[in-house]
Amino acid sequence: MNRVFPILGVLTAILLSYALYQALEVAPTEQTMGDVQRIFYYNVHSAWTAFILFTVNFVASLTYLIRRKPTADIIALVSAEVGVVFCTIVLVTGPIWARPVWGIWWTWDMRLTSTLVLWLIYVSYLFLRRFSSTGETPVLAATLAIFGALCVPFVYFSIWFFRTQHPQPVIGGGGSIDPRMLHVLLINWLAFSCFAVLICWSRYRLEKMQREVEQAHALQSLSQSSRSLR
Repeated sequence: MNRVFPILGVLTAILLSYALYQALEVAPTEQTMGDVQRIFYYNVHSAWTAFILFTVNFVASLTYLIRRKPTADIIALVSAEVGVVFCTIVLVTGPIWARPVWGIWWTWDMRLTSTLVLWLIYVSYLFLRRFSSTGETPVLAATLAIFGALCVPFVYFSIWFFRTQHPQPVIGGGGSIDPRMLHVLLINWLAFSCFAVLICWSRYRLEKMQREVEQAHALQSLSQSSRSLR
């Protein structure tokens, strides 16, 4: 496993570089918005990646509640951390894109507002994991994660059922996209999905080692306490 990770890291770096070149040079310029539309290749796939990670968090949290496996709890924590990072990218790049196109940095339409609510739920999840030290913290966090996961489909389908400033979805909806743009979009999504997997993998290993060290220290302290009572 130690040999595989650096190889995948190099391949991902090459794929990210190629995807950046595709987004900035190969993809055609959108006639109405101009070059600012190229943020599309980072805003949209960051949202998709965040949705996938939050779904993984949901499955892992549900698994932990049912089977109480520490591995599932670690996966839930890691996927939430990385998912919040990608959701933050969405909330940052969205206003940068909106300002020259809509003339405003932010508007309280349904998709933007629901995305912000989704981000706040998972930030609250991470705060709970970080600052709560009770034995029931993983259970409480898993319950909150299941509640937060219900917001994911609402964010995605919000532009289907509510009138917003966002256009109809280009995939599976009433919108359309140049095939060359779709090709670049999928390449970038693949690149950042690989990047997300690498981050999750690295963070999983780190979290697992940290818990093993904490468990060893706890056992050592318990052993020392039992010796002192003899």
